[in-house]
Amino acid sequence: MKEKCVIVLSGGPDSATVAYWAKKQGYNLSAITFKYGQIAAKETDSAQKIATKLGIPIKVIDLSTLKEVFGNVTSLCNADIPMTSSFSQPIIVPFRNAIFLSVAVSYATSIGANKIFYGAQGSDEPFYPDCRREFYKAFETAAFLGTGAKVSIGAPFSGIPKSETIRAGAELGVPFELTWSCYFNGLKHCGKCESCVNRKKAFNEAGICDPTAYEE
Repeated sequence: MKEKCVIVLSGGPDSATVAYWAKKQGYNLSAITFKYGQIAAKETDSAQKIATKLGIPIKVIDLSTLKEVFGNVTSLCNADIPMTSSFSQPIIVPFRNAIFLSVAVSYATSIGANKIFYGAQGSDEPFYPDCRREFYKAFETAAFLGTGAKVSIGAPFSGIPKSETIRAGAELGVPFELTWSCYFNGLKHCGKCESCVNRKKAFNEAGICDPTAYEE
């Protein structure tokens, strides 16, 4: 019997690569994705498309009211806060990965999965504390103390630059055209928000053809 794992699937290229990696490792995958009041509602649409492509079940968890908690500090949930093309404090959604992982731990425990994987990678680690190994390993300890269940939490591309993650995804056959990175919710990726800029840069550095349609 295959070992069960839960993938926190955001709909972006990093978590999609993690899902395809886990599939190749032989895990029995279940995915979970979140509506957290983000402007880019297409994220969850992309997550569902990727799950369908992989032939795995996915839970869409509606936490949209979280916008009332941190909508006054992050431009990802509040259109009145300017969206920047480079990293800035308003791009951070406070403790987002901790919230997602908490729900993922509950889900994993309920279905008998003992592993959780998410898409943290090396290029985000300098800017986002909840993408760092010390964070998710500490969270793993907290999960055990809170449940008594041994559920490991990992990020297979931790410490690896986004470009290398993209290259690995290409080798695994990730359908990058189905993924969504943009912080906006347009018909195409805007091409100029911080996430789009990082996406373009990663594909370029990886030497992989970027299938994304950008506004500019």
